[in-house]
Amino acid sequence: MPNFIAEETGCFLVPVDLSRQLVAGTFGHALHHLLEHKIDLSQIESGYHNDQCGAPAYAPRVLLKIVLLAYSQGIVSSRAMEAACRQNVQFMAISGAAHPHYSTLASFVSGLGEAVSKVFTQVLLICNRQGLIGRELFAIDGVKLPSNASKAKSGKRKDFVRQLQKTRAAVEELLRQHRANDASGTELAVRERRRLERLEREADQLRAWLEQHRDERKSAKGRVRLSNRTDNESAKMPTAKGVVQGYTGVAAVDEKHQIVVEAQAHGSGSEQELLEPMVAALEDKRTADTVFCTDSGYHSEDNLQGLEARGIEAFIPDNSYRKRDARYAGQDQHKAKPEALWDKSEKPAAKPKLFQPHEFQVAQDLSHCICPAGNRLYRNGANCNIGGRRAIKFTGTQRDCTNCPLRAQCLRHPQRTKVRQVAIFTGKHAKAEEKASERMKRKIDSDRGREMIARRFATVEPVFGNLRANKRLNRFTLRGRDKVDAQWKLYCLVHNIEKLAHNGYAS
Repeated sequence: MPNFIAEETGCFLVPVDLSRQLVAGTFGHALHHLLEHKIDLSQIESGYHNDQCGAPAYAPRVLLKIVLLAYSQGIVSSRAMEAACRQNVQFMAISGAAHPHYSTLASFVSGLGEAVSKVFTQVLLICNRQGLIGRELFAIDGVKLPSNASKAKSGKRKDFVRQLQKTRAAVEELLRQHRANDASGTELAVRERRRLERLEREADQLRAWLEQHRDERKSAKGRVRLSNRTDNESAKMPTAKGVVQGYTGVAAVDEKHQIVVEAQAHGSGSEQELLEPMVAALEDKRTADTVFCTDSGYHSEDNLQGLEARGIEAFIPDNSYRKRDARYAGQDQHKAKPEALWDKSEKPAAKPKLFQPHEFQVAQDLSHCICPAGNRLYRNGANCNIGGRRAIKFTGTQRDCTNCPLRAQCLRHPQRTKVRQVAIFTGKHAKAEEKASERMKRKIDSDRGREMIARRFATVEPVFGNLRANKRLNRFTLRGRDKVDAQWKLYCLVHNIEKLAHNGYAS
């Protein structure tokens, strides 16, 4: 029988030189070199006031190195970071054998705020000096992630007022029962007392929240948004995997080496309103020849006009660009499913289609048209300008439409709409001005436009793949836009430092 040397699997004391654990060319080595020799953390250090008295504190550079190394390995929990500092040799080496308490690490991350932007900018300057930023193409995209907020506590102000009224009514009912039991000499059950305490506590929280937030939360265009009682700056957003309560992390990525040149987190699921803040933040990072490219979620007339006013060349496809591109022919089967748990064997019921304008027969003299039910709609506009197109409008009569048997197939809202109206388009209006979206369609449908769409995919999507799959970023752990924005920048900072390490920085 072969005789092999026995293996040691338990505890074993080994002399370790911590300075040799950070190997050149690795993320840990590049991170250590940056924070020890290149990055100025004076803004963070200025918040410490223990020079005259008080216990010594862990240096911010040590805490920041621990956090960034943990994020690079998919560790988000501050308790897991504390354990790594005690058990992982690489964490011991990068922190100088420090093992801060988890509460110290959690407080440090949540208190970074605007200071992360200064560190992010300094790393970008180093990336630029290393020749990693080309400024030829900036690809912008975003990812919607849940945060430390309760989706069940979202709603409008009137919803919270109604909930407070119900809670008060429940409290009054329990108090009535309590008084009745006192009169009869019966004690209130322990379960009922606990329920009463819980309802009173919830009513106090609702009352305090309503007192603090007297106005509805609104978007940039004045539309009312859902508020949230746990994090009022977060948003309820639909995603491919269901509805989440969280933030949208937006990143602008340079094409040359996929360096993240700008990162922002916003409590909004509308990508259209997130383009302007990104473009404004990139003003000092781009050149006159820098091209911007996004996906169709950022397409809007206001955004396109804003880019043209700034003199920025951009490629932003509209929602229907794939229908015009032969490369996407036959891909209808890959469209997003209507439900997160969609069953391929059970096709969803199709929505009933309404009568379309081409189903109305227009008279030769254009004085009227005949609807599918055989009734006459009379012309009430012969040269209308609708979105730059010339249209002839027709409208029905209440006499015909009120009792029409096809009313449900003709009107989108038959309960409140009286008569059917239809517009027949006959071409471009003479007074119509060409819109920015029409000019963008021509650019997208050109050979260069299709090339830019492919380049955008290859530039920005791998970055999100690295952060979400390799770094296991599946949620934000903080509350408040400033804190979440700082955490999003920290993850993008990890990506940029990793790029520096892979390109031989400090080796």
